[in-house]
Amino acid sequence: MNKRIVLIGAGSTNFGLGTVGDIFKSDILQGSTIVLHDINRDALVQTEKITQQYREKNKIDVNIEAHLSRKDALQGADYCIISIEVGDRFELWEQDWKIPQQYGIKQVFGENGGPGGMFHSMRIIPPILDICEDITRICPDAFVFSYSNPMQRICHTVTTKYPGLKFTGLCHEIGSMERHLPEMLDTPFSNIGIKAGGLNHFSILTEAWYKDTGKDAYPDIREKVPEYFKNYINTWDGQVSKPGAERGLFFELFNRYNYLPITTDSHLGEYLQWAYSVSDHEGILDFYNKYKKKCTTFYDSEETYEDYFDMNVEMNERIVPIMEGIHADLNFEESAVNVPNKGFIEYLPDGIVIEVPAFINKDGVTGMKLENYPKSFSTLLMNQVSVIELTTVAILEQSKDVALQALLADPVVDNVGAAEKLLDTILDLQSPYLDYLQ
Repeated sequence: MNKRIVLIGAGSTNFGLGTVGDIFKSDILQGSTIVLHDINRDALVQTEKITQQYREKNKIDVNIEAHLSRKDALQGADYCIISIEVGDRFELWEQDWKIPQQYGIKQVFGENGGPGGMFHSMRIIPPILDICEDITRICPDAFVFSYSNPMQRICHTVTTKYPGLKFTGLCHEIGSMERHLPEMLDTPFSNIGIKAGGLNHFSILTEAWYKDTGKDAYPDIREKVPEYFKNYINTWDGQVSKPGAERGLFFELFNRYNYLPITTDSHLGEYLQWAYSVSDHEGILDFYNKYKKKCTTFYDSEETYEDYFDMNVEMNERIVPIMEGIHADLNFEESAVNVPNKGFIEYLPDGIVIEVPAFINKDGVTGMKLENYPKSFSTLLMNQVSVIELTTVAILEQSKDVALQALLADPVVDNVGAAEKLLDTILDLQSPYLDYLQ
């Protein structure tokens, strides 16, 4: 049976084209209908034009539709993939990031955690809830996947309000292990088994082994990490950063807790009250500026996106193998998904959305228990539980008072008066998106 795959936010920089390009490469999903949806007419038209061009060029057996109406797009959907933002992404992000610092709150990055992560959540979660409300009415059996940040708080709010929805959060960060471990261990990634988990953008590699011998690979990793990452040169969109960039906090966590973090300072630093003192701020700013430039100049040259449609280039978007696995009942293990905890990490409460491996088959996405998760690292994760829960309550109850409580629960916030003034400032600046908070 051919499937109907709806991309919500298809006009956003690389999400729409990247996902379509990977679907084109899938033999299992041939014959499907890709439905492009965005509320930005110009962006939607641009994405549809490029998609149709490469569909014809590569003679791909898929149908393409484009709809400004979400209700039309969702009709008969089997899979819904959400990747949206609200307003001027970078203008608002910089408010989330820099304004708390003006009030003396030492926040890092400001996209997912800390006060900035809460403001981002309060803007983006209500429209995602509206999308999910439509899905529950129009295509309630669809599998729903979200790429939007802040992943932890979006997924927790959605799964709290719509517990019956087949909703999973996906993030690219686990791909860092595929980039680093083969070179570090001098063996192909196909010979490396891994387990990793925690909270999204705040997770660690818990196990690693050599598949050919069954030998534990972690002693080799712990020996080689310092030298490997000290000399590792980050690249972004063809531009090179300094060796070891964004590894100040990364190394601090590795040295203190003896586990390899999945991501770097920009994301890790959002969750820890002492992160500002050790994070590589120069590296974080360098990454942000390059990322902003890429996103805001994405359509300037065809070379920017033509690789997405090169049929000889491997898939990049993890959602496509997952859809294949559900459609064809492949029953394989996916390395990282974001789902409500059901004893998968024993030290965290059930219901909090965590990042763990999962089985993928006709039943969808089923999380796996991470055995022997380090209690020492889980204590850091526990500091975020109340922040996530209170953010959900503030949004669902539309309560400014609870939003302040969520700020005060955050380990990054250390001053009540500053938190009150910060919240008032952001509610005023971002009133078009936050006026529901009373």
